[in-house]
Amino acid sequence: MAENLELTKQEQRKKYWSFFWRSYAIQASWNYEGQMNLGFLYGIAPTLDRLYDVNNEEELRKKKEAYKRHLAFYNCTPQTSAFVLGLSSSMEEEYAKNPTTFNPDSINAVKASLMGPLSGVGDSFFQGTIKVLAFGLGVNFARQGSILGPLLAILISFIPAALVTYYGGKLGYTTGNSFLKKLTSQGIMDRAMYLVTIVGLMVIGSMIASMIGITTPIHMGKTFNLQKTLDTIFPQMIPLLVTFFMYYLLHRKVRTGWILTICILSGLLFSVLGIFA
Repeated sequence: MAENLELTKQEQRKKYWSFFWRSYAIQASWNYEGQMNLGFLYGIAPTLDRLYDVNNEEELRKKKEAYKRHLAFYNCTPQTSAFVLGLSSSMEEEYAKNPTTFNPDSINAVKASLMGPLSGVGDSFFQGTIKVLAFGLGVNFARQGSILGPLLAILISFIPAALVTYYGGKLGYTTGNSFLKKLTSQGIMDRAMYLVTIVGLMVIGSMIASMIGITTPIHMGKTFNLQKTLDTIFPQMIPLLVTFFMYYLLHRKVRTGWILTICILSGLLFSVLGIFA
């Protein structure tokens, strides 16, 4: 492990600004497989680079594991992602200090549990409130030919986002450190991980139900409708089965390009045959 992991106040401020700027680039490499995972890895990479010495073979192995750990699926409002970056960084530091007592699986479990709540609050606040207010006022001034129109739209959009992003990263890192020390000292990390794992699975389950819209139009006469029958047995059964099939392909190391090709071709085929709608 790299020596002297404790940060000075100046280094801490530099770290907060790193969370700030890198969270703004979190969607720069958005992809269908992991969505914002590459952007999140870019945000937490300075922390991982500081924690592990690449000249040591064992530490290099742990660094590779950490990089791979943060390539897991991630999707959250960019402004609130700074909080997750800060919290995850504090957890990575705790794991680097206490690798025998700290479970690294809890890092991704916490990330998964925060995605849903922070996205719900962040999207409704920034997309549904701030931007509507900003551009509503901006358009009124712009219609009158005033330069205040675009300026107000930019400022009202940027200032709340900047404040939430900066102080979110700071809050996630500072409170994360103190909270993790309390959990570790009282020996309740396992229970905390159990709870966040449940929340994370709930988030993933809700994403499957809301983001995958596959139904079947198959019916017989006027009485039997296969989709309605499946819904009475298990709502969203078809999206769940398709998700399990995708997971099976990933488990078998099938490349993402092939999985996308299978999805497109099978979707066209089943649609033409009248199996899926």
